[in-house]
Amino acid sequence: MRTLAAVLAALMLAGAASAADTARGRKLYFSACAQCHGPDLRGVDRDARVGAGDNLALGPSLRGVGAQAADFYLRTGYMPLRDPTTQPRRTHPKYSERDLHALVDFVASFGGPGVPRVHPVRGRTGLGLVLFTEHCAGCHQVVGEGGIVTGSRVPSLEHATATQIAEAVRVGPYVMPRFSERQISPRELDSLVRYVLYARDPDDRGGWGLGHLGPVPEGIVVWLFAGAALLVVARLIGEGLKR
Repeated sequence: MRTLAAVLAALMLAGAASAADTARGRKLYFSACAQCHGPDLRGVDRDARVGAGDNLALGPSLRGVGAQAADFYLRTGYMPLRDPTTQPRRTHPKYSERDLHALVDFVASFGGPGVPRVHPVRGRTGLGLVLFTEHCAGCHQVVGEGGIVTGSRVPSLEHATATQIAEAVRVGPYVMPRFSERQISPRELDSLVRYVLYARDPDDRGGWGLGHLGPVPEGIVVWLFAGAALLVVARLIGEGLKR
């Protein structure tokens, strides 16, 4: 009887905690998100003006995005945005861990995929390089340093966690395309994430990494050294001819 009473008490406490978290998540949503994403999470039309100061709201629907998208945008500090017309930029999360969980759970209660489980240790670095080169390097550069594309800035992946990399692949934040499990399977995703983590500090055998920024700094260094060497050679040849 005591065991049963303890179990019932634990269930009641868990239920009360869950209800409190739901209420907390709802409160947080209406204080920071509803202005752009709507009170019913169905988004706000571009031409609709809502919120304090008659601000233009451009938020898409959050129904069906699940914990996957909510966790990514909130943990990277991409959301909430002060100005919905600007590109999100990575920064520190605006919420404590408790508030973040509550808000993610609230959004997830309207359906959608959960946070992806990724296992980089099961992946293969070589396969990850192939996948990253094929799908990601065109914008992020081959070592994930980021860059510029038409109309937006591509972020560096230096500070992204394994889970955040996996979430970005599935969510497709901002102008980035999203990749389904048919395009990049969970096993392939393990390899892709493994490569990104490796590329932060690769083994530069027999060479100078130059910050792993790609061909531009490498070309500059080559021109500087090669140009200096050519000047020295030309001077030596000229002096030799004078003799």
